[in-house]
Amino acid sequence: MEKIFEIKIEPTSNASIIKFEANYFLTQHTSYEFENIDHAKNSPLAQQLFYLPFVKRVFIAQNFIAIDKFDIVEWGDVQDEVAEQIKTYLNSGQPIINETSSTKKVPITIYAESTPNPAVLKFVANKKLVTSGHEFKSIDDTKEAPLAEKLFHLPFVKEVYIDENYISINKYDMADWNDITLEIREFLREYLEEGKEVLSENATASKDQAEKEADADFEKLDDTSKDIVNIIEEYIKPAVASDGGNIMFDSYDPESKGVKVILQGACSGCPSSTFTLKNGIENMLKEMLKDKVEFVEAING
Repeated sequence: MEKIFEIKIEPTSNASIIKFEANYFLTQHTSYEFENIDHAKNSPLAQQLFYLPFVKRVFIAQNFIAIDKFDIVEWGDVQDEVAEQIKTYLNSGQPIINETSSTKKVPITIYAESTPNPAVLKFVANKKLVTSGHEFKSIDDTKEAPLAEKLFHLPFVKEVYIDENYISINKYDMADWNDITLEIREFLREYLEEGKEVLSENATASKDQAEKEADADFEKLDDTSKDIVNIIEEYIKPAVASDGGNIMFDSYDPESKGVKVILQGACSGCPSSTFTLKNGIENMLKEMLKDKVEFVEAING
């Protein structure tokens, strides 16, 4: 599947710096900072950007390019033009970074973090792994996910969920976390340090297409369903992600005023998920949408 880049403009806390986020990784676990066009000799893209007179510094990270500008222009006047230029360059197939033989292996750190689900542990990396969440219920789901496939070769791995900078692993009861955590940490650290793929390009393209279809489906929803989706995205997902899981809207029934959601990662099958649904998500939706929501249920957890 052909890789087609899209660029999303994201402001930062620094008014002079704008991030241009791509839907694919640009580098493998490496970040670069360029102060001027001479400094950017190993990056044809950064050199091209320095031809814009307002560009002060260029940062190229895993899935974004950040530009620090001089004060001669306002971002509002030029950001769309810059985004289009970056998008055109990326889709031209030209190199982003010309790697040299002196490129050093990037040290990766992995730490384990407990979740509300005792069967799931969250392994957090110091680098971004993917741009969106991917769930794998069995090795059959991992055709385009080489890291997840390798994890399923460990006999105690039951399910895998990968999102942003962490991997949630659901284990079988036969194993104790005290006995296997170090093994998993070391495996992940070595795998990532060697620069191996987390997901294939096809997997990223498929996910990108699914998200576009989800955006199209969102526009077809009724107003209450749209409100529910927005509340889940803004208020609930960040908290769920911190526990190593994910939540997605499934459906809303205006007659019963019931909301169905899909739980993934650490949240799926979690003993405390019912409590979370009733005392967290359900209460929030009731409070924010008043008489439009009566109950919330998970269709897979």
